[in-house]
Amino acid sequence: MPPLVLKIAPWALLVASNIFMTFAWYGHLKNKSLALPVAILSSWLIALPEYMLAVPANRIGSGMYSTAQLKVGQEVITLLVFILFSYFYLGEAIKWSTIAGFGLIVAGVAVVFYFR
Repeated sequence: MPPLVLKIAPWALLVASNIFMTFAWYGHLKNKSLALPVAILSSWLIALPEYMLAVPANRIGSGMYSTAQLKVGQEVITLLVFILFSYFYLGEAIKWSTIAGFGLIVAGVAVVFYFR
């Protein structure tokens, strides 16, 4: 694969995997009348494609990035996907304290990437 693809592919795959995982973990909250066993089973079925994206993302990414960089990058992706999901899918307001807290996490990510 060309070097640019190797740099971008892990992040694109992690974005896709996080979208699946966010729906697996939190999607059932929109319909709380759904029986818990059904919510669990459907979450597991949604999580399968997440793993099918996350594992190759980390395998490909490990040739270009450290494990710590992949992990903290994944956390930033998770936060961004979660903010969009909770606002657009669950209809929840985004509070300043949520943005501030997530900003502190992003600052930690910057430290990991800057001092590698």
